[in-house]
Amino acid sequence: MTSAAMIQVRDLVKTYGDKNALSGVSFDARAGEILGLLGPNGAGKSTTMKILTTYLSATSGSVTVDGIDASSNPLAVRAMLGYLPESTPLYADMVVYDYLLWCGEMRGLAKADVIKRMADVARVVGLENVMGQVIGTLSKGYKQRVGLAQAMLHNPKILILDEPTSGLDPNQIIEIRNLIRSLGQNHTLILSSHNLTEVRQICDRVVIIHKGAVVADGTLDELEGRVASRHHLIVGVQTTDAHTQDAVKTLLAETPGAQAVTFSHTSQSPVPTAFFDVEADTDIRSALFERVRTAGLTLLELRRKSLDLEGIFQSLTQSL
Repeated sequence: MTSAAMIQVRDLVKTYGDKNALSGVSFDARAGEILGLLGPNGAGKSTTMKILTTYLSATSGSVTVDGIDASSNPLAVRAMLGYLPESTPLYADMVVYDYLLWCGEMRGLAKADVIKRMADVARVVGLENVMGQVIGTLSKGYKQRVGLAQAMLHNPKILILDEPTSGLDPNQIIEIRNLIRSLGQNHTLILSSHNLTEVRQICDRVVIIHKGAVVADGTLDELEGRVASRHHLIVGVQTTDAHTQDAVKTLLAETPGAQAVTFSHTSQSPVPTAFFDVEADTDIRSALFERVRTAGLTLLELRRKSLDLEGIFQSLTQSL
């Protein structure tokens, strides 16, 4: 069952003088979804995020958040949003506890409510052991956690995160990615990132903006289907003296729907295994499995070869 749209963006246009930053951007973010917002530099991605957070107004078009129009009632929309900009806005000379308390009170929450909420948020983002430390003494990974905590204090329905792992070391990146995935269980997230690997690992769906317009909107599998006319399958078969690589290749090629079969590489495993790249215009995995089984061979691997997100991104943007 498809979740209802938490955010609806319709025909957003933003002009600066005679320049169009956005030219009719439309997409939805569904409740409980982690949506990746991608785009090369200058594509209009940051402008879109600023309009979503009501920091900027659109020249035309609309943004609706949980049924509320952002242009006519921006304060109500802001109350539902938690925002982490790329440059985390922190006061380095403040203690983490005092900073979060101040942020909560700035949101209009009663002090007692903020203190209770701080305890909950600190546990979720992993700040419990540093609440008494000065922010300036924290690692960048912990500073990002503080930024996430301030975005979550008022328990927003939606979190908007702009390049949340920018500048972090590999261990910190893994920690923040895991944290974002866990946050997606209870919030709608919009994640802006230039890191395509990160998007693949975290996001449920991707919207790609290029030259101020949406050029793709869907799951990674759906986007892959748009740019690849054929599916590629990797098939690993345990070889025997009676079944040479050429014989197995012929066997696979005779499977209905197979377009081409090529030998990939030799296996480094102790079990003799031949690997094949099978092109097909339909999903023939069941048929391949049955054909290999009927031939008395042992199937060691059968998986779909994914087109990487970099290839999808380039295919959708370079020709436009």
